Amino acid sequence: VEFLYCDLASMKSIRHFVQRFRAKNCPLHVLVNNAGVMLVPERKTEDGFEEHFGLNYLGHFLLTNLLLDTLKQSGTHSHNARIITVSSATHYVGELHLNDLQSRCSYSPHGAYAQSKLALVLFTYRLQHLLTANGSHVTANVVDPGVVNTELYKHVFWVIKVAKWMTAWLFFKTPEEGASTSIYAAVSPEMEGAGGCYLYNETRTKSADVAYDEELQRRLWTESCKMVGISDESSRVP
Repeated sequence: VEFLYCDLASMKSIRHFVQRFRAKNCPLHVLVNNAGVMLVPERKTEDGFEEHFGLNYLGHFLLTNLLLDTLKQSGTHSHNARIITVSSATHYVGELHLNDLQSRCSYSPHGAYAQSKLALVLFTYRLQHLLTANGSHVTANVVDPGVVNTELYKHVFWVIKVAKWMTAWLFFKTPEEGASTSIYAAVSPEMEGAGGCYLYNETRTKSADVAYDEELQRRLWTESCKMVGISDESSRVP
């Protein structure tokens, strides 16, 4: 195990991390996009993005795109490289506001968090479409870890914190249990060659209907490329 620092809330840090990783000339067989914040007060990343959208979504969008060439070189016909992105059941109630992705008009911690998680599902489906169109030996899937007992809930109202403290042992998953579906997506032989799936409890599940909107997937991808400053090569793919 070797640690390399990467701050997903900083586009500069992400680019620096990718440069250091590439310098090692290592293959990349599995990328798990798992960082995130939840229900934080309204604030911005160093690049000026609303924190939920900037860290939860754009950070992973940029990181994945910058590592795509390495992933493509690492995957083979019999052993695809795998991209696993961690979303949440909250995406089912999320709304994507393409005209206000930064929640400037009306900020809601719940709404901003749900939007970021919906964006991750849309991103995964569009990414898999592009990978398939290019004949790449890389798959992209999205995971719902369930309700896990971690520090992610530190910004919730104090009454909910008390309720969580009292009931976590009964209703919440342990971090190990929460990681199980991501691990399944990363290493299970059953997932070899399978992409564009939404997984919950190691089972393929239907995501929100809006996540299958291909036009919305394309528009989000194009806008995301502009926001993080990379070229939109997907424009040549139907």
